[in-house]
Amino acid sequence: MNILVTLNRGYLKYLKVMLFSLCENNPHNNFDVYVVHNSLTSEDFCELSFIRENLSVHSVSVPSEFLKDAPTTDRYPKEMYYRIFVSRLLPKTVDRVLYLDPDIVVINSVDKLYNVDLGDNLFAAASHLDENGIITAVNDIRLSVPMGTGYYNSGVMVMDLEKLRKELSEKDIFDFIRRHKSSLILPDQDVLNGVYGHRVKSLNPYIYNLSDRILTIHNVKNIQSEKKIFLDWIDKNTVIIHYCGRNKPWKEKYIGELDFYYKIYERLLEEKEAKTEGQKL
Repeated sequence: MNILVTLNRGYLKYLKVMLFSLCENNPHNNFDVYVVHNSLTSEDFCELSFIRENLSVHSVSVPSEFLKDAPTTDRYPKEMYYRIFVSRLLPKTVDRVLYLDPDIVVINSVDKLYNVDLGDNLFAAASHLDENGIITAVNDIRLSVPMGTGYYNSGVMVMDLEKLRKELSEKDIFDFIRRHKSSLILPDQDVLNGVYGHRVKSLNPYIYNLSDRILTIHNVKNIQSEKKIFLDWIDKNTVIIHYCGRNKPWKEKYIGELDFYYKIYERLLEEKEAKTEGQKL
């Protein structure tokens, strides 16, 4: 399986926890992890390579001339394009990837997710918004897309790189940014939704992109219903937990109950690293 991550060095620790949880719960798979970055060192990559035996890590260096004509500002640096144009950065032999943000833990098998039938779509992703809600409608208007297009979280995506190499358009993306530069809130996520939102296969967020926010909203709406989601349901059904936004489990003021999962894999990784260090001594 091909996994894609993009990050700066400040998220290295959390990336390690994410990759450890992925390998821990998918021991039957071998993973090629492509790390797109501009700040990691060779020592950092050595740390990543020792996480598990079924993990191969590949550094993807971005050429300085890459997308030299892309519109950039302090708010929209060139790095925002890495995820969008990853089909041009990865080897052409890589035809599909599962993109994962570093602030994630994987608690079950990713087999069904990775092999999802995309049909004619370029991506598969989950929405964190009520599809019929006012916020979705506002995003459709803000990004000038047909009503009902939906707005997808780009922190977990299956990407068809073979199709993207043929269909991704620099002109369409740069034109969209120039037209909407004053209304972009989450730049790369907004661009992916604004240009390719109609080519996204919708995934179930409670299974493939669960956050404390959507869990809380769901349970408040269903407070007296059998549909309320408890941790035992999450243990059996959820594949990916995403600590998106500012509410991170490694922060003191974290609010929610899903930090429990992050702390499990953080502790297991620390124990493994301590054991490895002990063996070296």
